[in-house]
Formats: sequence, C-alpha cells, structure tokens
Amino acid sequence: MDIKVLYEDNHLLIVEKPVNLLVQGDDSKDEDLLNILKGYIKEKYNKPGDVYLGLVHRLDRPVGGAIVFARTSKAASRLSEALRNHQIYRKYVAVTRGHLPENRGRLTDYLWKDRKKNIVSVVKPDKKDAKQAVMDYKVLKSNEEGSLIEIELKTGRPHQIRVQLANQGTPLYGDQKYGQNINKPGQQIALWASKLSVKHPTKDEMVVVECPPPKTYPWSYYI
Repeated sequence: MDIKVLYEDNHLLIVEKPVNLLVQGDDSKDEDLLNILKGYIKEKYNKPGDVYLGLVHRLDRPVGGAIVFARTSKAASRLSEALRNHQIYRKYVAVTRGHLPENRGRLTDYLWKDRKKNIVSVVKPDKKDAKQAVMDYKVLKSNEEGSLIEIELKTGRPHQIRVQLANQGTPLYGDQKYGQNINKPGQQIALWASKLSVKHPTKDEMVVVECPPPKTYPWSYYI
C-alpha cells in the first residue's frame, strides 16, 4: 500500500493514514498501518532484523488523516508524555448531519466505553469508569443538509468526536455506528485528521503538518 509521508527524520514519522485501514493489528488479522510502515523503513534504510516504530496515538479504522509514530524509544517516551500533557495538538475536519446550535463552541461530556460491544456512550459524571471528554468546534460552512466543521480535541477518548456530535443530534456523515438511523450502509465516515502539531522530541522546535481531506463527496460539497 502506498502511504503518503508528511514528515520524516531519525526520530519522527508522520504519515497520512488511509481510510478503513487499522492503525495496529487486531484479531481480524487485516493489514495495518504500523506493520506497513515498519516494512517501509526496513526497505528504505536497509535495516536488518526487527524495525522499531512506536505507536503514539490512534485513529479509528474508518478515519483518515495525519498520524505520528516514533522512530526511537526516546522519541516514543517524550511523545507519550506530551500526549498525556495535552501537548500534541490535533485538529480534525468533519461533516455533520444537521446543524449544531452555535457556530462556535465547546462540548463537554462524560463518556463510558462498553468494551464487550466496543460502543461508547454519554453518561452521568458519577458513573464508574466514566471519563471527561472535551472538544472545541467551529462551523466552517453549512447548507440545508449539514455543516463542515473544524474540531480541536482537548482530550483523546475512544470514539470521542463521533459520540459527542451524535449526542448533539448531529452525527457524522457516514457514521454507521453512531448515526445508523440517518446514514446508509456503505457511506464513508466524514472525519479527517487535518492538522497535527507536536514539539520535536530532540529539538527546540514545533513540527506542524497539514493534511487536507480527499476531494470526494461529501468533502467536495463543501471544500
């Protein structure tokens, strides 16, 4: 699989994740991005034996866009710490079904994950294992069907964007899990990791990459 590289040096590898590709292998045994990139590094640099590549964060399987990996254990440790301290800045673009009440705002909810069903729900704050989820959004364009919005995550919870928007009555276009009452089977979810900013693990500088969504529907309807 041809993976677009957005930034690469001895410590970092930032790429554009294709939609519907696992970030890390699971029980399905389907192809995954982590192993594809290990093969890419092994071939490009003629590396003997196993190749190290650290997984720092994830994107849901149907979601595409910018994602960063660590090429050294030092980089992995520092990036993981930055993620815990909310110092990896991630922006997304998304297409919603319907319209949010304001053109700009913050959504704060408590989420709980049913691990057996792999479903996340908005719950009351006092529910056991509930975690706070915070995201800021800005409406970029709207029409009669929905809106193109930009999202900045303040926390990184599983399925966070999808669940919080569905809870507002504005599920993502194409989301079969949290918008099954309005989306049709086969539609591709319209959620894309469009910008990533991270402090370089060994240099005093920020690495910033932008990754626009594909020029396919529904993106082409707005962009």
